Amino acid sequence: MAWRRSKEHAPTPARRPSRHGRHGREGRSPIVRPPLPPLETRVDRFDLAVGTAAEFLRSAWPELRDVSFEVGDMPPSTDDDGIPRWRALVDEKRIIMYRLPIERLSHLHRDDDLHRRMMVESSVFRAAAEYLGRDPWDLGPERFRFF
Repeated sequence: MAWRRSKEHAPTPARRPSRHGRHGREGRSPIVRPPLPPLETRVDRFDLAVGTAAEFLRSAWPELRDVSFEVGDMPPSTDDDGIPRWRALVDEKRIIMYRLPIERLSHLHRDDDLHRRMMVESSVFRAAAEYLGRDPWDLGPERFRFF
């Protein structure tokens, strides 16, 4: 005697999804999705802020035209002052900005995109001032005239 399934346990055929959702609107096809906004991460915003501040400083100060502004995640070690936010290497013509200490250890009085960008730019200005042996306010007095 062969074993047979009863009709109670027979699989039901898969139904096609209806074109209308539960709110009566037409559903989207799985091939065409709505346009998504471009992805912008904290790393991208940090790189953009460092790059624009570095380009401004290079255009204003000829001593910085050959200097490489680089972004690193974390410094390799701490120093006497704690965790460094940047390193100015005059002999190698490099300024390394460390993203995580700048973003996480800086205290903002208002946590929004503008103030985060200003904090990153001020760190770039302070690193360039350390590289040149000058005061940060001497590097771009016209840039912050309206703030």
